[in-house]
Amino acid sequence: MASRVYAHYHHGDACSKARWNTRETFRFMYDRPWQHVLDFYSNAVARKLSVLNLFEPNKILAHDDGEREGMPLETELETCGRKDGRTGRWERVNFKILLSYNGASFDGWQKQPDLHTVQSVVEKSLGAFVDEKKAQLLKKKCKPLEGRVLVAGRTDKGVSALNQVCSFYTWRKDIEPIDIEDAINKDASGKLRVVSVSKVSREFHPNFSAKWRRYLYIFPLDHACGSGKDRENLIFDENLGKQRNGLLSEENTEGVGEKDDELETEEVDGAKPSDFSVSKVDQLLQQLQGKLLSYKMFARDLKAARNEGPPTECFMYHARAAEIRLPSPEYVEGRRVMCVELVANRFLRKMVRVLVATSIREAAAGAENDALLKLVEASCRRATAPPAPSEGLCLFDVGYVDFDPHSSLIS
Repeated sequence: MASRVYAHYHHGDACSKARWNTRETFRFMYDRPWQHVLDFYSNAVARKLSVLNLFEPNKILAHDDGEREGMPLETELETCGRKDGRTGRWERVNFKILLSYNGASFDGWQKQPDLHTVQSVVEKSLGAFVDEKKAQLLKKKCKPLEGRVLVAGRTDKGVSALNQVCSFYTWRKDIEPIDIEDAINKDASGKLRVVSVSKVSREFHPNFSAKWRRYLYIFPLDHACGSGKDRENLIFDENLGKQRNGLLSEENTEGVGEKDDELETEEVDGAKPSDFSVSKVDQLLQQLQGKLLSYKMFARDLKAARNEGPPTECFMYHARAAEIRLPSPEYVEGRRVMCVELVANRFLRKMVRVLVATSIREAAAGAENDALLKLVEASCRRATAPPAPSEGLCLFDVGYVDFDPHSSLIS
């Protein structure tokens, strides 16, 4: 069988020879002590530390108590345009649930057969609050007694969340928020925690009502192993794929290519950089702020119907990067990490992870500050980098009023 030929995107700018190829970018991203990031998110979920203290001690955001702005229950009947005594969904009680979970403990949000997902845990816990009519219907169809939740954003495997928003409705009038909170926490085994539960308007939808989402990405600046020249050359080591440093393993290579021969095999230029500047990443990301752009070049696994036009457009309210310190018992001053903060009205699949990896690659190559804007106009997704590891990503919060720039964590 003849070997397959794979075309790779040719960057025609002045720094094209200094830019890492797909394999080099992938290795640079995964050769990191990701377990320390996972431990940090786990402690944040358990409320052993606060993410806000990493940026500004004692800082409090308006939504920290879990209350999101929406239509108050007491004024809903006055403002609702359909208050003509209609029954059906207008009689049901809608609950907004804020969740915090460690992505390393779940196979993503969406329920899937034989997988441990956040949605499956939550819906199983809510089965006790399903109304009698629905319970009989589920029994008739030989389906398990489970509730049904809607969510603000489905997170992938390995992605954590600190204020994920979902909703659950029932026609039962005897259910209180504390009952739902206790039920979910009881079944969560400490990997998932309810931040708050509140009754909200029947019109509230965690996804369609949201005006913005905020993601944080924490990237370790220290390598998983090695130092000096050995560390600098580690990303170009042909035997690295056989190692098991950090979280690098064969299963992590799925996002790079179907087979190893699909990766770029061009000769490595010894002049290629071995590190990057956080301030340069910040400059690259700032160019995206305040713009409505199509991010299809930074997305992966999109359906054909959502691959063109408005479905790929996102408005970026805030995009910044900064070096911070993660608390660590091994280091008095903490571990050096880069934190990327992205706030937009919506995000495409794997968009944050590709943006982070591409920003790092472009910063290392010394690209112009408008490099990301130019990549938006690219004709092939090979122009952008493979997705950064999911372990660094966290859905920080979701907003239901206009975004306030003063609420940014990085300024």
